[in-house]
Amino acid sequence: MDEGVPDADEVLASAGFDADESVLTRRQAEVLALRERGAAQAAIADQLGTSRANISKVEASARENVAKSRETVAFAEALQAPVRVEIDAGTDLYDVPDMVYAACDEANVKVSLSAPEVMKRVSDAAGSAVRGRGVHAPLLVSVTSDGDIQVREGDGE
Repeated sequence: MDEGVPDADEVLASAGFDADESVLTRRQAEVLALRERGAAQAAIADQLGTSRANISKVEASARENVAKSRETVAFAEALQAPVRVEIDAGTDLYDVPDMVYAACDEANVKVSLSAPEVMKRVSDAAGSAVRGRGVHAPLLVSVTSDGDIQVREGDGE
């Protein structure tokens, strides 16, 4: 075994990987876990008895599956959130906190963030949909029952 690459079985066991409960295949989990610990693709390929190109492909698939899983969780949380505020393109970012607070008041949900913190959370989560003070693409701001704010791009309908 390559001295610079941790044992994949040990890494997965220590992280609590369960192949029956994961969207990742065991090989994807192995590659992702080893890459996250700094192992080079070539070294992983040597340890696992395959090519660097195959490791690259497995890693790309694993990262895509993780991204899809995160999106699925965010979608499910948005569906369950008692507060959903649609923010139209063209809205001034400075108006967003009042929109969120009003919807939260109606649903009797407390948000512990100040207006500047709400703007920062929305701006950070929205990525390119917010530039400066402007909302440039529709957004859906969800607030969970415990006051956590989540932001997703809306569909504009």
